[in-house]
Amino acid sequence: MTTSSSHTTTPGARRQRLDENQRRAQIMTAAVEELADCGYDGLSLTRVAERAGVSKGLIWHYFADKDDLMESTVKATMTTIRDRIANSLDLTEPVPDIIRAALRRAAALTATHRGEITALNHIVHNLRRPDGTPRLTLDAYEETYQAQESLFRRGQAEGTLRDFDTRVMAITYQGAIGMMIEYLGTEHPHIDPDDYADRLADILLAGIRQN
Repeated sequence: MTTSSSHTTTPGARRQRLDENQRRAQIMTAAVEELADCGYDGLSLTRVAERAGVSKGLIWHYFADKDDLMESTVKATMTTIRDRIANSLDLTEPVPDIIRAALRRAAALTATHRGEITALNHIVHNLRRPDGTPRLTLDAYEETYQAQESLFRRGQAEGTLRDFDTRVMAITYQGAIGMMIEYLGTEHPHIDPDDYADRLADILLAGIRQN
């Protein structure tokens, strides 16, 4: 691609340098794109570097090895998705309405952010320790569990949710979201995500809403 003369670097000007967090994010974004296009087994770190516009050797400056890159990528992507959903919600609404809206937002990701969802699924199902056990444990969801527990406790305080164990519900709720996203995003893309989310919300709220 030819650069026009109007964009020619002036003498003494420097290219913008990315800090460590920005560079790590750039490489992880490239890893997500590579995973979405080629799958876990087909992932090429050379192509990840090319997508990120860095040398392959620079990857090892920020990540210990491929497994470290994959674990960091899945955790960062999970945080991005969680924040994206949270930032789209009206948190002044009653908690049952927030729960329904959150489920709808999560279900919609299977269409609007399919690449990220595909990459997540590839890593979750394939990243293993040397002994074959999953490298990602439930500890990766701890921050999410705590945020959900806080929401459930607020619903109990405002009187819209009945008394229940918020930790048990957070694990159940997050598990339902994960299965919904995988079901809609990989195996059943023809199903209406809003309809699925509403049916799931009906089931969950029937068990926790205050009568």
